[in-house]
Amino acid sequence: MSNVQEIANRIVENVERVIIGKRAEVQLTVLGLLCQGHILIEDVPGVGKTVMAKSLAKSVGCSFQRIQFTPDMLPSDVTGVSVFNQKTREFEFRPGPIHAQIVLVDEINRATPKTQSALLEAMEERQVTVDGNTYRLDSPFMVLATQNPIEYEGTFPLPEAQLDRFMLRIKLGYPSKKDETEILDRQQFSHPVDSLTQVVSVEELRAVQAAIKEIYMDQLVKEYIVEIVRQTRVHPEVYLGSSSRGALAIYRLCQARAAMFGRDYVLPDDVKALAETALAHRIIVGPAARIKDIDPATIVHDVLDKIPVPGAQVRA
Repeated sequence: MSNVQEIANRIVENVERVIIGKRAEVQLTVLGLLCQGHILIEDVPGVGKTVMAKSLAKSVGCSFQRIQFTPDMLPSDVTGVSVFNQKTREFEFRPGPIHAQIVLVDEINRATPKTQSALLEAMEERQVTVDGNTYRLDSPFMVLATQNPIEYEGTFPLPEAQLDRFMLRIKLGYPSKKDETEILDRQQFSHPVDSLTQVVSVEELRAVQAAIKEIYMDQLVKEYIVEIVRQTRVHPEVYLGSSSRGALAIYRLCQARAAMFGRDYVLPDDVKALAETALAHRIIVGPAARIKDIDPATIVHDVLDKIPVPGAQVRA
């Protein structure tokens, strides 16, 4: 697993040339990339959500497209459209910006639900269907979406099906005083993202994504993941708990985290470290919980506190 660890650290260190003081968040973003998952970066304006996505795309040798979601966008603006060619007298498909390996969807909650639904097939099946024809998307394929949680005017909440397709939801938060001063120093003459270079090839990335699936996970740890997800469905403060896709997300993320830290096996600590980020956005709290200001993250931590951590088991 040394090769996986080396490549992951290479990407993390390159992104950290731009994103200052957010190593944990950068590592989570890289984990999502290694797991071929999609990431929702949610926070207040101006903390580096878009820059994070750009930095990740520049660090790997993947094609990149940015989609600025607005209320007047149509699904065809995302997936592409068939145009009639006067010369050949045939319809030709013009691919939309979703036909890239890393797609930045900026301010995803500003588009209407109709346009947001254009991402559903692409994020799950890695394909788009236009006028009855299906077009496969290049591998690896990743959607990095950003949204501002406090801007409710002119926004449309993401439906449950859309949120469930995001492997992780990450919050960056404000930088510390020291880090913010360093940001000013680094941007005195130009933005550091402009000088960012590629550090990983597409072939290396694909090899790492395949290698992660070989990481060993004990049966007890698998049962631990399943029990956590099941408890989110029966929690008294929950209206809608996590889906099975949430369990799969933790499973794959734990394998990637183990490899990133140089291990060829998963620990229960990996599960506890990733549970909130992978499950909180999949949980809808009940009306009584909302009145008491109980959020999904609190419910995840409550579940983790109640479920016993599995003990060690000798590998056969």
